[in-house]
Amino acid sequence: MAESDEKGYKVTDRRYLHLSDEEKAKIREEETARQKAQEEYQEAAKETAGAPLPDITFSAFLISLSSSAFVHLGDMPDPVTGETKKNLPLAKQTIDLLGLLREKTRNNLEEDEEKLFDHLLYDLRMRYIKEAS
Repeated sequence: MAESDEKGYKVTDRRYLHLSDEEKAKIREEETARQKAQEEYQEAAKETAGAPLPDITFSAFLISLSSSAFVHLGDMPDPVTGETKKNLPLAKQTIDLLGLLREKTRNNLEEDEEKLFDHLLYDLRMRYIKEAS
């Protein structure tokens, strides 16, 4: 068997010994930034720990995604900026995502979830057609 025909393993040295000082410094900066972001997240989580949150249900998830689509259709103001503007490609993507989710969950939902899902999807599709034409 020729040497070129042999299959072997490729070993990649991922230790920091072979890195330059500049590369090591960059890695340390990235690690410091990650740690800082984690600390900020934990602090924010502590501040909001006492705030009441809505129940996590499939219906709430659907309403959340639908709200995003309505924002992109220009029916609702953006919750961050307060501006109302249309972004039909993002609206279509969200509606398509809901459609995919509907197909994947068919016959696995409770009756009230099925009705909510079908009505939301219908309303969003009709709104998209109205805006796109």
